[in-house]
Amino acid sequence: MAPQSGTGTGPEAELPEYAGHYRLESILGSGGMGVVHLARSTSGMKLAVKVVHAEFARDPEFRGRFRQEVAAARQVSGAFTASVVDADSEAERPWMATLFIPGPTLSGHVKRNGAMNPAELRRLMAGLAEALRDIHRVGVVHRDLKPSNVLLAEDGPKVIDFGISRPKDSELRTETGKLIGTPPFMAPEQFRRPREVGPAADVFALGSVMVHAATGRGPFDSDSPYVVAYQVVHDEPDLAGVPESLAPLVARCLAKEPEDRPTPDELMRELRSVAASYDTQVFIPAQRAGDPPEPEPGPERRVPEPGRRSWRLPGRWPLVGTGLLGLAAIAALTSVQLLGGDDPAPAGGSAPRARAAGVSPWETTSAPEKGTPQCSHGEGVLVCAQTGRVFALDPSDGRRLWQRTGATAQGGRPVVSGGLVQPALDRGTRLEAFEPASGRTRWRQTVPSYSGLAHAGGMLLVTGADGTVTGVDSATGRTKWNRRIEGHRAPYFTSFSADPSAYATSTSDDGSSTRVTAVAPETGEVRWDVRLKGSLQPVGAAGGSVVLVSVDAVYGSTKAVVQYTPDDGTSRRVVLPVPLERSQATVRGDVVYLMGDGGSLVAVDLRAQRQLWSLETAVTRGSAPVADGRYVYFSAPDGRLLGVDAREGRLLGQTPPRLGTNAARVADAVPAPVLADGRLCAAAPDGTVFAVPAGDPATWPHG
Repeated sequence: MAPQSGTGTGPEAELPEYAGHYRLESILGSGGMGVVHLARSTSGMKLAVKVVHAEFARDPEFRGRFRQEVAAARQVSGAFTASVVDADSEAERPWMATLFIPGPTLSGHVKRNGAMNPAELRRLMAGLAEALRDIHRVGVVHRDLKPSNVLLAEDGPKVIDFGISRPKDSELRTETGKLIGTPPFMAPEQFRRPREVGPAADVFALGSVMVHAATGRGPFDSDSPYVVAYQVVHDEPDLAGVPESLAPLVARCLAKEPEDRPTPDELMRELRSVAASYDTQVFIPAQRAGDPPEPEPGPERRVPEPGRRSWRLPGRWPLVGTGLLGLAAIAALTSVQLLGGDDPAPAGGSAPRARAAGVSPWETTSAPEKGTPQCSHGEGVLVCAQTGRVFALDPSDGRRLWQRTGATAQGGRPVVSGGLVQPALDRGTRLEAFEPASGRTRWRQTVPSYSGLAHAGGMLLVTGADGTVTGVDSATGRTKWNRRIEGHRAPYFTSFSADPSAYATSTSDDGSSTRVTAVAPETGEVRWDVRLKGSLQPVGAAGGSVVLVSVDAVYGSTKAVVQYTPDDGTSRRVVLPVPLERSQATVRGDVVYLMGDGGSLVAVDLRAQRQLWSLETAVTRGSAPVADGRYVYFSAPDGRLLGVDAREGRLLGQTPPRLGTNAARVADAVPAPVLADGRLCAAAPDGTVFAVPAGDPATWPHG
């Protein structure tokens, strides 16, 4: 594609053809600071690439702000924003590539479809509160939350454009007296005390965004930004048209003083009390007749397909981050229904292809509109989940064994723990366990809100919002213990197969050290506790040691692999020659395999203390790798399964893409393939679950 010619004679008249190695295909939108292009990665994944205007590229202060934007966007979870794929703030024209997210902005949705109804508003407010909690949790204040910076994606609202965000404790990067932001959505302190802006300013902006979504205007409305600024600081907000059930909560968000506003956690709790029960069906507002979507200029705009519904929001209630899990939690957790009924629905979906004796390939597809299935193997079955359903397959031939549907199935990866299927371990207030062979409910219970849920051995570890951890027997649903873990305010656990411990980590505020605690899952007792250098994340265990990756506290890139042996207290570190962007890892024997978001697959030998090999796969945001000693396997976002020689780092084979009608969708995370009884099972965006022999990838079907 030749460089696109602009319409003017200024520095933007000749637009770039590439940003880094990403080919720019078309313009999505243009803002005051840059142009957002639609681009594709080498593997064909759609990206949105923001390229800074040439005039700003020459401004050192602006470059500093752009670096800050990239750093902030990288810190925040991809569940609530567009994940950063690549960036170069030192290029002649700085640029940042994020995942392309189909869907309109909130401002475009309201302009085309009018004000949202109360149910839509509750879900929007809950999703934005959850997003702000995630943003603030990593120490970032957005400072420019507004309708054009909210994307209405299929899996909920996404907050974008961190161009003026900053760490909560950083110095303001702008000149004294210069205000940055959008006046109708700025908090009073942004006008009065711009150097003292904290997370509460984002909550004020959320209130203003909600008034816009409910009425089509802001709570402070004037054509003059100076009048708006005065109104924000001195006048009461105009909440006419905001539903009565939400108006008091919105008014609290718009309090003049930061300390009078609710936190995102408090918002989520209040929203739950506003509507304890709600329609759990997917919300699909109709596009107004004769009013097709129009291009909407602005930073990081995403354009819906013509004639397509404007927003689909899943019927789920966000995790409520307050509420204690003390004695009341024990009572709730020990009050377990032991059930033998609740038969699952008859197995449905398409029949698997290639059902034959021996290790033969097979595939089965159903419900492609529900996205990529996430699967686990255990107790002789392959159990998978999509939004609203859990199903089990026979790993030998792909035959459907059973299927369960309902609100319990959140689409997260199911886990086989304690001999039973735990249908989803992502979030909610209900725990449930199914029999692997039949899908019948073995036990079910309702618990208070929790902020973390993990499995380790035959236990579920439930972390309450107050940091209390409760150990639940996966086989019976009964509480075994309840305690706090010293040194961890809200411990989130990681565990590995064949390893007896669950690991909690807490990194210091400056990222200089990490406290690692090994806990016995069955009793909650601390086995060992140590503070290690750097910002560390556990990725595996081998030979009595725990393996961690050292991550850059700002950019999230993996810099080194660390092996800690508790028996003698030794710690060994292997520095990577080139840092990996947001890596995922697995450990096999003495070798650690790491997959970076940018497509680099790396093998590190812990015994030899060196990197063995590095392979550029051209797969952006691949899954976590899986290794069997001879080969390393991983999945691509387009549904391909790839196999690499574990000793030499050579790509040996891959299966064909399986995007189906979901070519425009990008999952937040690509599920890793699963080794099951001599087979390698994987899933794809078109709803397919398929299996190939776990052997030489060169023999896989490839067309």
